Parts: sequence; structure tokens; C-alpha cells
Amino acid sequence: MRILYSHRINSHDGQGVHIEELVRALGEAGHEVRVVGPGFYENAGFGGESSLVARLRRLLPGALGELAELAYNVAAYRRLKAAWREMRPDVVYERCNLYFLAGAWLARRHGARLLLEVNSPLALEREKHGGLRLAGLARRLEHWTWRSATRVLPVTHVLADSLVEGGVDRARIVVIPNGIDLARFPPRPPAPADGTVTLGFVGFVRAWHGLDRVIEGMAGGPDHTRLVVVGDGPAIADLTALAARLGISDRVSFAGLVQPAEVPAIVTGFDIALQPSATPYASPLKIFDYMAAGCAICAPDQPNIREILVHGRTALLFGEGGMWDAVERLIAEPALRAGLGAAARGELEARNYTWAGNARRVAALG
Repeated sequence: MRILYSHRINSHDGQGVHIEELVRALGEAGHEVRVVGPGFYENAGFGGESSLVARLRRLLPGALGELAELAYNVAAYRRLKAAWREMRPDVVYERCNLYFLAGAWLARRHGARLLLEVNSPLALEREKHGGLRLAGLARRLEHWTWRSATRVLPVTHVLADSLVEGGVDRARIVVIPNGIDLARFPPRPPAPADGTVTLGFVGFVRAWHGLDRVIEGMAGGPDHTRLVVVGDGPAIADLTALAARLGISDRVSFAGLVQPAEVPAIVTGFDIALQPSATPYASPLKIFDYMAAGCAICAPDQPNIREILVHGRTALLFGEGGMWDAVERLIAEPALRAGLGAAARGELEARNYTWAGNARRVAALG
């Protein structure tokens, strides 16, 4: 099958990982894939974004920046239309982005078959966290883009409900969660002879993740625990200071930003993997890393997480304020850790939460 992949991503982060892994899996399955996206995406290193885009955001604050996003569609549509005419693909696959209309225009004007991947309600998300100025316009355009697609592919059923509220016919919605490449995960190492229990977190570290509660719990708990935080973010400085203030800096490691290829070996060393909090509609990439590594997982008890994990079988899910209680139980019960980790890995395999599996699901819709 010939697939034209459209996106407007400018940073090599979790979004970039999703794009590159799915494109690779589609190619390995024998499909011809052509990617059309911003040229500056290729120039951004992992964890960063184009310096041009960052500069424009500083120079064009608020509504002006959002109008610039809209103006970008003129060039984006021309590139996508030219590629569509040259390739004559069976399907256009687009990663949805706020104010990104190229795929919807192509579908509306030329009858292109459009599969639209949706990872979050972006207008709502940016209005809440990013100071969205043209909120009404953003929501209307987002819903119009959703309705323009042949099939809409949200990453969770919770998000699917938001699509229906935005006017999408549920019959056109197919939920496809995130995935993982199992072959990249080495076997779990044997338990350390000294009984050390390693807690771990991977991702962009923000204050609302609640890792401060983990560090505070470690300070008052057993001294054979250690914490490894993989990633960067605005909360790192405060967490580093907290660990120093509590006298456990020697037990808390901040690995910083690492390349995606390095993550499997690091995560496989976690005994207890932490998803301290999650947005209510997300399909967190880190959970699939944790499952592939056979970790015992602690995650919040909320509907989108329960789509992937089952409390007491593949993870311990905790309610409000209950994360450290779940962690303490896992520290004290090595057999429970081992059982949850093995079950999580088995569930991932049984439900085929892999990029190869997702490529097959996408191809079946084409």
C-alpha cells in the first residue's frame, strides 16, 4: 500500500518517536511510505526543537503566533498536494495538530482518503496550559479537521468520547493505543545481591508528576531503595534540591535526556516503574516501555490507564494521594513485583501493543 504521511511536528520528542516508529513499522511491513513535514523537524536534535520556530514563538506572542500557525497551512498544503499528485497514495495518514489543516483540505477538495491520528484534544490542552488566545476559533477548526477525516484514530477510548462530542460519527473512530518495539528490550537482569530496589521514571519531568512525593517517601522509608529519573524538565532543579535537603542525594540519580535507543536497557533495570500522574485522555508511551521491560508498574487509577493496565494483575493502580502506599507495598513484596512485571509483559504481547501491530491496524483501514 502507498501511504503519504503528513505531520507538523518541529521537535524530536515523544511525538517524533511515535512518527518514526510507526513509519519504520509500516516500511518493514512492505508498505511504501512518504513523509511530508516541516523541513526544520529534520534539523532539531532529540529533545529540542527548531531554533527558528522557538524564535518565532518569542517574537509573535499570543494571537499573532496562532495566526502564523494558520498561515503555515498555505505552504504545507502545497507540499502535501504536490506529493499526493506525484505519489497517488492509497491513503493519507496525518498526525493531528492544532491549526494544521493540510490533510483536511486535501480530503475535502480532492477526495483523498484521510486517516487522522489524534493524541489529545489540543485546543482544550493548550487553552489550559499554553495560553491559547483564539480558543473559539481553535476549537471550531479542530472539530472541523476531525470531521473531515475518513477514519479518526484516537489513542484511547476516553479520547474517542471527546471526538464524538466534537461531531465525529463513532462508526468512523478506531482506537489505536501507542506501542513499543519488543525486540529492543534486553532480558531483565538478576536481582542485586544487596537487595537494592530501584524505582524509575522516564519522561519530561514536571512538578505535577509528583516525584517530590516519591523522594519524600524514600527519605522516610527503607534505605535500600534508589530512584532513577530519565529525562529533563522544569522540575529537575527542585527535585535535586529536595533530595539534597533530605540527605538522600546518593540514592537519587538524574540521568538527564537520553537517546530513545538507550531507554530499553535503562528501564529494564527498574524494579518499580512510576507513572505518577497522567492526563485523562493520554496513552502514555512510558507505560509501554515499562510493560516491555517487565517492570512492576505504579500508575493512577483512571479510565484511560485502565484501558491498558489491570489493578492487581498487571500493575498497582492508586487513587488520589496513594502512590507512595503502592510503592511501599511493592518494595516490601518482591514476589508481587515479579508477578506484576511478568503479567504486564505478557499482556503487552497478547494484545500486540507494538508498532508492528499498529502498522497492521493502520494498513487494514487503508
